Amino acid sequence: MARKIRSGDDVLRVIPPPGAPAILPKEGEDNILITSALPYCNNVPHLGNIIGSTLSADVFSRYNRTRNRTTLYICGTDEYGTATETQALKERITPRELCDKYYPLHKETYEWFDIGFDYFGRTSTPLHTEISQSIFSNLGKNGFLARQEKEQTYCEGCPKFLADRYVEGICPHCGYEDARGDQCDGCSRTLDAIELIKPRCLVDKSHVVTTKMSAHMYVKLDAIQPRTEEWIKHSWKVGKWSPNAVINAEGIIIDPRLRGGLIPAPLTRDLTWGVPIPPQYETEEHGMKGKVLYVWFDAPIGYPSITANYTPEWRQWWFNPKNVRLYQFMGKDNVYFHTVYFPSILLADGRDWTKLHHLSTTEYLNYEGGKFSKSKNRGVFGPAAKETGIPASVWRYYLLSTRPETSDAMFSWADCIAANNNVLLNNFGNFVNRALKFVASQYDSVIPDGGDEAGPLSPNDEHDAEFISTVNGLLRDYIDAMEAVKLRLGLQTVMLISMRGNNYLQSSGLNKALMASNPRRCAQVVSRAVNLIYVLSALVYPFMPATSDSILEQLNAPARVVPEVFSADILPGHTIGKPEHLFKKIEESKVEELQRRFAGEEDKKEIETDPTKATPGAKGKKGAKKAPAQPTVDPNVPKTPEILALEAKISEQGQVVRGLKGQTPKTPELEAQIKDAVDVLKRLKGELETLLQA
Repeated sequence: MARKIRSGDDVLRVIPPPGAPAILPKEGEDNILITSALPYCNNVPHLGNIIGSTLSADVFSRYNRTRNRTTLYICGTDEYGTATETQALKERITPRELCDKYYPLHKETYEWFDIGFDYFGRTSTPLHTEISQSIFSNLGKNGFLARQEKEQTYCEGCPKFLADRYVEGICPHCGYEDARGDQCDGCSRTLDAIELIKPRCLVDKSHVVTTKMSAHMYVKLDAIQPRTEEWIKHSWKVGKWSPNAVINAEGIIIDPRLRGGLIPAPLTRDLTWGVPIPPQYETEEHGMKGKVLYVWFDAPIGYPSITANYTPEWRQWWFNPKNVRLYQFMGKDNVYFHTVYFPSILLADGRDWTKLHHLSTTEYLNYEGGKFSKSKNRGVFGPAAKETGIPASVWRYYLLSTRPETSDAMFSWADCIAANNNVLLNNFGNFVNRALKFVASQYDSVIPDGGDEAGPLSPNDEHDAEFISTVNGLLRDYIDAMEAVKLRLGLQTVMLISMRGNNYLQSSGLNKALMASNPRRCAQVVSRAVNLIYVLSALVYPFMPATSDSILEQLNAPARVVPEVFSADILPGHTIGKPEHLFKKIEESKVEELQRRFAGEEDKKEIETDPTKATPGAKGKKGAKKAPAQPTVDPNVPKTPEILALEAKISEQGQVVRGLKGQTPKTPELEAQIKDAVDVLKRLKGELETLLQA
C-alpha cells in the first residue's frame, strides 16, 4: 500500500545528514558552523570529555538539521605540543607514531557514540601548517609581534628548555601541587612555567630544574585588548552567551586577566614536535631558528584548517561573518582561550574572520564520587563504553540528561541503569510500543480513519483540546530550549511529551473494548498517538539518532523536521512497519558488576576489603541504613501535567545534588549548599508523593 504521508518542507528533512558531501553556506539563509574543542591526541577520551564537547555539539548539529538549516560540524584531534611529546616519551615512540595510534581510537569512539561530524580531521597536516604560519605572519605585518628574551625553565639533566607540560610544580595562585607549566587544574588559571613553585621535570623528577635565558616571539595582547573587549560586549549580546568566567549576566567583563590588563603572550616554544615557525623568522635578526608555534596558538586554528581539509571552499565558512553563525562547545577550562585569546588573534590578523557567535560550556562530569583517572584506570574511557553491552542510545541519553550545564555533575551506574529502565523503557519506549502494537494487532498495521479532516490538529478539538494544547505548549518549550542551547532541558521536554502520550492513551482507554464500543473514537486516538510518535521521532533525533531511525522504520515513514505545532502528517490508510521494543531492561544487579569493573586500582582494593563500598553511600551491616522509600507508582495510572512537571524538577534537582556532592574540597560553604539542595529535593519528592496518593 502506498504511504499516506504529507510531503513537503514541513515533513521531510532536506538538509544533508552529518557526513554528506561537502556542505557550503547559502547566501541569505541560516548557516550554522559548529565546532567542539579539539581533543588531545595523547590518550583516549573519557565520558566527561565526550559530554563536555563532542556529544553536546553533535546534539546541536543534529537539531539544526531538523530545522532545515545548512549546518557544518567540524572537529579533529589536537596533535602538537608538549602533551603529545611527553606521552610519546612515556610510551617510547615518536610523537607522530603516538598520534597515528590514538587518532583512530578517537574516531572509533565517536563513531560508536553516533557522533556525526561532517569531518573529523587532524592538526598535523600541511594545510594546518600553512594557515597557522599565515596568521602568525599577519600578526607580524600588523605590528602585533615582539621578540622578548626571558628566563625559561631549563632541565640540567635532559639538558633542554622545559616548555609547558614538561614541567610541573606548585601553583603560585592556589597552591595546587600538580599544576602544569601552562595551566593549573586546581584553579584553571593560565600559567607561565617559570611561575611554578618547586618545579620538577616530567622526564625525570630527580633532575635539577633551573632557569636560562631564551628568546621567543610574543603577541601583544595588551595592544589588541580594547578591540577584544568591544568585540566581547557586542558578541555576548548578539549571541546570547550564558554567564561564564569572562562576562556576567549584566554584560560586565569579569575575567581577571582582562580587568588587570592583558600582557604579551608567548607564541613560540623550544620543542621539536609542532608547527615550524615561518622561515622569515629563522633569520639571525629574529633568532627563532628551530622553534615551533605554541600549541595554544595553533590548536584553535585547527577549526579552519580542518575545514580546509574538508573542502577547498573553506573560506566560505570562515570568512563569512554576515551569513555564518559560529557555535563552539567545550569544557569550562577552555573558555578563556575561545572568548579572549583566539578572538584577539583573529582581530590582530586583520582579515574578516567568522568569529564566535555563541559559546556553550559545561562544568565537570565526575565519576562515582571521585574523578575520571586514566593513570588509575578509574572510569569509562574510549571503546570501553561499547564493551559494557549498554547501547549507544542509552549512553547518549544518560550523559545528556546528566549534562553538567550549571554545576559539576556525577556519573553513577545506578542512575544510568535507572534512566534506562524507568525513563527510556517504561516511559518513552512504552508509549511507542503500546500504540504501534495496537495498530499492528487490531488494524492489520493500517492507520484507521477517525473522521478527522486532513491538516493541523486544532486546540479546539471537541475531544482532545487539553491534550493538543499541552503538546503544542511543550513543542514551544522544546524549540525555545534548543535555540538557547539548553540541551538538557530540551531532552527533559521530549520525555515530558512522551509521558503526555502515555497519559493520553491511558485516559482515552485505548483497548479492544473501546474499539468495539466506539470505533471512530478509537481510530481517532490511534491516529493522534501515531502522529505524536512521528513528532517524537524528530524531537529525539538530536539526542538518540539510532532510536529516531528505529521509530521511523517502525512507522514506515521518512525523516521529518521539527514541527512548531502538532499536526496530522501520517494519514489514514498508511501502513506501518513491524513494531519492536526500542529499549531492553538492564538488570539492577549489573550495577555492582560495572562498579567493580571500572573502579580504579585503589577503589578495587577498598571494595575487596569492604564489598558494601561497591555502591556509593552504602553502609556495612553495623549501623546500616535503608534507602528512603520512593513513592511507588502504578505505570498504568495516568500522570497529570503537574506530576510530569514535578518529576522533571526532581530529576533536575537530583543532578544538582550529585554535582555538589562530587565537588572537592568539602568546605563549610559547600556543605551548606549541599544541605540546602538536599532539602529542596526532599520537599519536591514530598510534593510528588502527595500528588501520587491523591
